[in-house]
Amino acid sequence: MELVPGFLTLVHGLSAAMTAPTFTSFSTVLTGWVFASRRTVTRMILAAGGSADKHFSSYHRLFSAARWSLDAVGLALFELMQPFLGNVVMLGLDDTLARRRGLKVFGAGMHHDPLLSSRGKAITHWGHSWVVLGVIVELPFRRGHYYCLPILFRLYLNTKSAAKHRRVYRTRPELAVEMLELLCNPRKTRRFHAVADSAYGGQSVLCHLPSNCDLTSRLVKDARLYDAPPERKAGTNGRPRQRGVRLPTPLVMLENRCRHVTLDIYGRREQARLNDQLAHMYAAPRRPLRVVAVEALKGGRGQEAFYSTCFTATAEQVVGWYAMRWSVEVTNRDSKQDLGFEEPQSWTRRSVERTAPVAMLLYSLIILWFAREGHRDWRPTLRPWYPSKAEASFADMLALLRRQSVQRQVSAWALGRRGSRKVQKLLENVISLAA
Repeated sequence: MELVPGFLTLVHGLSAAMTAPTFTSFSTVLTGWVFASRRTVTRMILAAGGSADKHFSSYHRLFSAARWSLDAVGLALFELMQPFLGNVVMLGLDDTLARRRGLKVFGAGMHHDPLLSSRGKAITHWGHSWVVLGVIVELPFRRGHYYCLPILFRLYLNTKSAAKHRRVYRTRPELAVEMLELLCNPRKTRRFHAVADSAYGGQSVLCHLPSNCDLTSRLVKDARLYDAPPERKAGTNGRPRQRGVRLPTPLVMLENRCRHVTLDIYGRREQARLNDQLAHMYAAPRRPLRVVAVEALKGGRGQEAFYSTCFTATAEQVVGWYAMRWSVEVTNRDSKQDLGFEEPQSWTRRSVERTAPVAMLLYSLIILWFAREGHRDWRPTLRPWYPSKAEASFADMLALLRRQSVQRQVSAWALGRRGSRKVQKLLENVISLAA
């Protein structure tokens, strides 16, 4: 089985990050990953069919022993996104849990499970915790909608797992800063803007941001906020003041006079009241922030607080930037449900650190392919129970890639006998149902 030429051309843009034999194996694995029912290496070999002409151990060694860098592949993928990027590159930062089994799996440990947990009860699960950095883009075929395309990954080891494998313990924010520096520092002429939840909004990230990267995140509603430190007068003795006068907390801001606005976020319009101010956090007294306190007038979102290092932005812009972060959650869901992010059965260090992230890299490649050429051929499937569907989901993009690849393969058979069109249509329908 072979994928369509347009997708293979896109994949070829990653070839500079690895040797020619390794890239050949990598392309075969991606082909099998698209068609496999379960994302294990052996299932990918079977799904790739005739294109998997090497010994099966070669494809296992692709993840466990081959000399290639996952970071280099991710940065090469970032270069393929250039036609869709604006003056400021929006970045999504988050972590996600990949549930695994086995005590000997490298890096596995007990981590917080956000799907099973509730506000009143926290539940943990055995598996891998991945810190993911993605690029948030608005693509031409669907204006007003944002996609998060993952490019860089770090496996978080908790304290027990780090001690077991004799690794230096590093927190999730530290891993996030490492990825931001890897992406931003070599590109000093570009501006980046990361959006993240409160786990990455503390001083561990805020005080160590690259000089060309801004941050928008959540803020606790009782945060200690201060004005800028006053100018030091001549002849004054003692240490200079680090902070100015205390400013109202976000809760107090909402008790004061607020503006009533209509926010266009999360694909809908919401009525809310908000207040904003220029302030400094206690941990970063020298960095001005735009702090926004917002309360939804309808719905269950309640009172929330956000901040952005772009202190000249309006309150509506800050809330809109943070709303882009939802695309990260959609990416996590689609990568697990449609591409088997949790399914690889690797257990050694290199295999674990390489195999699962390939699912998210493939997610980015499929969306880029759909934005380049796939959207021209997509048509909504007739569903009487869903007549309002007008936009393609990721599952639709994946199904289209499979269907066009099969169609091209069947066309190459040059069927000329009676009933050949029915055979071709039957195979396309089988692929559509399997997708």
